[in-house]
Amino acid sequence: MRKSYIKTWLIFAVAVTFLSQARRASAQMEMDPIASKHTELSPDRRPAPGDSARATKLAAELRQAIAKYKDTALAEADGYHMFLPGLKNQKVFHFTNNSRGFEAAFHFNPSKPTSLLYKRGADGKLVLVGAMYTMPKNASPDRLNDRVPLSVARWHKHVNWCMPKKGEDLRWLETRDGHPVFGPASPISTKAECDAVRGEFYPNLFGWMIHANVFEGNDLATVWGGDHHDGHHMP
Repeated sequence: MRKSYIKTWLIFAVAVTFLSQARRASAQMEMDPIASKHTELSPDRRPAPGDSARATKLAAELRQAIAKYKDTALAEADGYHMFLPGLKNQKVFHFTNNSRGFEAAFHFNPSKPTSLLYKRGADGKLVLVGAMYTMPKNASPDRLNDRVPLSVARWHKHVNWCMPKKGEDLRWLETRDGHPVFGPASPISTKAECDAVRGEFYPNLFGWMIHANVFEGNDLATVWGGDHHDGHHMP
């Protein structure tokens, strides 16, 4: 199972590396009609008593636990490594710890997120902005809600990808009508369409993910909003 998890991240690395040469998907997934075909959000829930308090406490615990990782050398010493280090113009840099990602599938430790999130500062240095939690793709809404209240935040996962078949990596560069043929920026989102271009269809390639931007503000909308927030009203 661990090998499968690591393989998934490696597939993602290949996909993003090639796609970055063709087109960068919109940061606001829900506003991009193509990207929205490849993004699934967790179901919304009506606020329950204690949701805001629980989300606030979780953010505070995470903020305290990862503050030391403002120094990326300490992050790397603890097993976090930059995802796609060759891609220099990323909007958000993920430093991922595969071991913690594997553990997160079975047990939630708020102080040990799967990934640390950094942005490039005006001086060119990486600035810690938060972290990312992960869950298996088959996790139920109740399990997601147990970790982060769904009335406050929305988890997301990447779905309906058409990818080149094994050994055909150069096909990542193919375009049609101004769009990539493969990956999350492609208008292809069904198996039939993917078969027509001789690709390999993945209805659900990754697990659930959620960003916690704990160093970008204190209000819940900022912390848990991310790129997939739809403007919830906090209880």
